[in-house]
Amino acid sequence: MRIIDLIIKKKRGKILSGEEIKFFIDGYVSGDIPDYQVSSLLMAIYFQGMNKQETTDLTLAMVDSGDRVDLSAIKGIKVDKHSTGGVADTATLIVGPLVAASGGLVAKMSGRGLGHTGGTLDKLESIPGLNISQTMERFAEIVNTCGVSVIGQTGNLVPADKKLYALRDVTGTVDNVSLISGSIMSKKLASGSDKIVLDVKTGSGAFMKDVEGAVELAKMMVDIGTLAGKETVALVTDMNQPLGNAVGNSLEVIEAIEILAGQHEGDLKAVSVALASKMLVLGEIFSTEKEAVEKINEVIENGEALNRFAQMIKMQEGDPEVVKNTGLLPAAGSIIEVKAEADGYIQSMNTENMGMVALLLGAGRTKKTDLVDPAVGYWLKKRIGDLVKKGDVLADFHVNDRKNLDESIELFKKSIIIGKNPGKKIDLIYNTIS
Repeated sequence: MRIIDLIIKKKRGKILSGEEIKFFIDGYVSGDIPDYQVSSLLMAIYFQGMNKQETTDLTLAMVDSGDRVDLSAIKGIKVDKHSTGGVADTATLIVGPLVAASGGLVAKMSGRGLGHTGGTLDKLESIPGLNISQTMERFAEIVNTCGVSVIGQTGNLVPADKKLYALRDVTGTVDNVSLISGSIMSKKLASGSDKIVLDVKTGSGAFMKDVEGAVELAKMMVDIGTLAGKETVALVTDMNQPLGNAVGNSLEVIEAIEILAGQHEGDLKAVSVALASKMLVLGEIFSTEKEAVEKINEVIENGEALNRFAQMIKMQEGDPEVVKNTGLLPAAGSIIEVKAEADGYIQSMNTENMGMVALLLGAGRTKKTDLVDPAVGYWLKKRIGDLVKKGDVLADFHVNDRKNLDESIELFKKSIIIGKNPGKKIDLIYNTIS
């Protein structure tokens, strides 16, 4: 078998066999097939596409390129949750404790933020002492004890994805549904959970800007999960404005705590409850989502959801007192009010730019080696559809280093369109794929 034959075959729109795809992935990871030939094959895939079976074969070959996590020491059905990324998407910190307090199990490996999207690990590390690096034995012990643990990836998980993504990034082949699906699902399948719930974002702050593209991606990932023997469900949800009101690491932890304590309603809570209820049904804790939602509301009201979050924090060496006193979290030196410059309704937001605002303030990174300031970010005071008057506060900026402050305020104001009419109402959940 030769890689040149696979390139020509895919260039002509032919279907690659599972054996051919495995040859390509194994050869690339081992170094036997060079970047320039893989770049050519990726471009052929980009233009000719892959069918469901090819995409599944690609995903499984990527999974087999490294270690698979063994979660058999955790007794029960483990349900994973994954978001395709956005701004103020703090759902993992809410969903995990909600599911655990309701009788489910969440053994989750998360990532860091890059570009305009925030990372769950960065948010967790804003909690004093919390350690996201746990042995697999300790990981299992934490989940068996309190029902939830969120850690960083361990071992040699999906090395093919790391190499392929870096190459796709510099060859203009990132935005292909099969390649995106393979990248996401290879990590989910390698992570060891029994079932998967996906949150596929769409809108100005999402990778997939239109609903149709997001639905196509969701369907492909559900198909991969199903063909791989893992029951998978996807929600297609909105990212035309930040999901929560807090944007920035410790600020998002505060909002998650307040939601778990029953102090907040809104979009972030609604999506978190929808995801948690799906996970509880997939985990066979409840037979209907209505029953699951009733239990979720109960564990918020009786304090058990917040208690599970505190337990997880303590077992991962963090200070559990933060759930009672959020003043223990890192705080910025200054809070600056950013005000509306006109009367009218907030009609739309450029959410990707609003994520970049937090990055400019120091809450994110443009490359993996960048340091993150856990204290900085901003708290939205207005959302799409709200009526504002000139001088009303749109957001409180939490600031330490002021070198990018003027630029970040200018970008924030440009990202919010104020007009005479309320604008089109935004759906929060567009579709469910199962």
